[in-house]
Amino acid sequence: MGKLFGVVLAIITVVSAGFIVAHVWWMPVDISTIGPRIDRQLDETMLATGVLFLSSQLILAAFAWKFGDDKERKIKYFPGGGGPLIVFAIILVGMEILVLSFVGSKVWASIYMTPPEQGSLQVDVAAEQFAFNFRYPGPDGKFGTVHPERVRDGNGNFFGLDPENDVDARDDVIVGTLTVPLGQPVALTMHSKDMIHSFYVPELRIQQDIVPGLTIPLHFTATKVGKFEIVCTQLCGLGHYSMRSFLEVLPQDQFDQWLKSQSGD
Repeated sequence: MGKLFGVVLAIITVVSAGFIVAHVWWMPVDISTIGPRIDRQLDETMLATGVLFLSSQLILAAFAWKFGDDKERKIKYFPGGGGPLIVFAIILVGMEILVLSFVGSKVWASIYMTPPEQGSLQVDVAAEQFAFNFRYPGPDGKFGTVHPERVRDGNGNFFGLDPENDVDARDDVIVGTLTVPLGQPVALTMHSKDMIHSFYVPELRIQQDIVPGLTIPLHFTATKVGKFEIVCTQLCGLGHYSMRSFLEVLPQDQFDQWLKSQSGD
């Protein structure tokens, strides 16, 4: 049984690594300025952890092949027993995690600790069971004031605006699809009406939880024209499976025409 286990383990290890190397079920196309850095960090992480995975599993398979059927021989593989081996493994894995965390923190900080660029397109995002809604400032360039007590999904007042008494709110554009211009920085302010949700666009390499009671900032710059799915990745109720929207990236002139048509000008 020992030799059989060693062979099976080696086959599973090599096949699993083959799927990763061949990029089977890999990431979708990258459409953001930060995407290449995230992909590079992921490649480095997969390489470092992959080397440890392959070496440890193949060594285990070799030991199973050689000693798995020997029920009497007692072998000390390291002086002093298995203690030094365990300490070595802990130090090695710990150093790897620290190095990857240090390098990855720079990419993370460029997304979450760096303010959006000046002139970014401002978009307000409201998440609720089970939909996303997006608000753009109208021609005046100002958002209307939000009044939580005025939020009424039944009449389409998803952001609790008071256009009768608030001039800035009268031209706010509210839509169910996030449309952005190609190459222009976009700054989102996200909040949830009911429970925790998540904003996830695989092509942007962005996944951000939206927590009730907090205003969550997020910024990105899209680099490819197209239509991409936005999904909620937090289990938020029976209708969670249907909670999705779309990100549509348009050339600047087409975006300007779209925004103008939405504002009624």
